[in-house]
Amino acid sequence: MKCPFCGHQDTPVVETRLAEDGDLIRRRRQCGSCEKRFTTYERPEVNFPAIVKKDGRRIEYERVKLRASMNLALRKRPVSTEQVDSAIERIEEKLLGFAQREIVSSRLGELVMRELKKLDKVAYVRFASVYRSFEDIDDFKLLVDEVNK
Repeated sequence: MKCPFCGHQDTPVVETRLAEDGDLIRRRRQCGSCEKRFTTYERPEVNFPAIVKKDGRRIEYERVKLRASMNLALRKRPVSTEQVDSAIERIEEKLLGFAQREIVSSRLGELVMRELKKLDKVAYVRFASVYRSFEDIDDFKLLVDEVNK
């Protein structure tokens, strides 16, 4: 692996351990040139279903996009990174469990909303209000009433 600081190719592993319930491996490396240390993570490569958008386009599932949309809804909310990571893991387990080559984006959106509702009700309302494209205040009120039950 190339050193992120100086670009040197010789970066031997100095420590290896399991992380996140054994689903990935954390490796500490040290550059042979600048001697700085950095961490890499190794996870098995799996094939997630393609996401079918409303307009019919098919795109690859990207964990980074999922995290970004959840983080946007969770902005300035008291939810830890570990909680978000766990929610993403649960969503990905469900995606793989469907055992399908494609999944409509609305189904993924529903999975995200379910996880956000467990994490933080304000984030849930934020995400749902954009995701469901509310047309008027009555739609928004219905969602808030649902959350308050």
